[in-house]
Amino acid sequence: MDLRVGVIGTGAIGEDHIRRLTNVITGVKVAAISDINAVKAKRIADKFGAKFYNTGEEVIEAPEVDAIVIASWDPTHAQYVIESIKAGKFVFCEKPLATSADDCKRIVQAEIVGGKQLVQVGFMRRYDRGYGQIKSVIENGEIGAPLILHCVHRNRIPGPKHTTEMNIKNSVIHEIDVLRWLLGEDYKTAQVLMPKCSSLSENGLQDPQIVLLETQSGIRIDIESFVNCQYGYDVQCEVVGETGTVRLPDPANVVMRSSGARSYEIFPDWMDRFVEAYDAELRQWVDAVKEGALKGPTAWDGYVACITSDACSEAREKGTIVSIFIPECPAFYK
Repeated sequence: MDLRVGVIGTGAIGEDHIRRLTNVITGVKVAAISDINAVKAKRIADKFGAKFYNTGEEVIEAPEVDAIVIASWDPTHAQYVIESIKAGKFVFCEKPLATSADDCKRIVQAEIVGGKQLVQVGFMRRYDRGYGQIKSVIENGEIGAPLILHCVHRNRIPGPKHTTEMNIKNSVIHEIDVLRWLLGEDYKTAQVLMPKCSSLSENGLQDPQIVLLETQSGIRIDIESFVNCQYGYDVQCEVVGETGTVRLPDPANVVMRSSGARSYEIFPDWMDRFVEAYDAELRQWVDAVKEGALKGPTAWDGYVACITSDACSEAREKGTIVSIFIPECPAFYK
């Protein structure tokens, strides 16, 4: 029997997830759709044979919906996740889980009170083949203990409403989660450096930014966040170990030799760069919901990521190194 999913939010990622759940992944059906842009949501609902609802709450309460996908405006995430928990429905929430650590804590508490893990957070880089290979190299001890990580997260252009805060809250939060997953430890301190601002930045956007993190064991991490690099979407990660290094591979695009030059395409955005990871992520989620036990990033992972991103924001505002306090993980999530 197909899993019947309700999707809240039909922006770029929401519409792409609807397409993915309909055309790519088997054993699932998009049954209900809602978005604040009712005209677009109705058009997409008609296109994919789903029922349109006026509000996200109506989607969550709909009897024909077994599980929820939240891809709406970030400040609405906490409300919809908590309502899904109260309804006893599995919920996949795009990152961030919430826009504040306090709201993430409310979600964690609601899930623990409910007695069952129902929440998965959309940290899709854990499903990227390259990051998975790096994790295997680290866990197998092939480069010795990790000492330093160098990371880059560049976007071709920022969205029309992108702010300085969003460099961390919407972009670097991916690195915050996936590097914690790679290394298996939490962070201890955060610092944010503000290099010379690009002359192409508009509306007061401070870009690029450099985030410096230290883990509990002393591993040092530098992350360049540049959302207006112009040339394409570029994600890089190199782990320096005691006896070697391992680096995230570039996408396997064809190499062209022509006019005295050798070149290959750099993807324009994240949807193309990580399409396979997004497919794998939702495929696993659908299968796990059917089995009744989630396997992906938890609400606790979303909480820790938000605590860390809040510390990074504080460090940027104060111009200092900020200590990061991560509470002990409840047994519920171990």
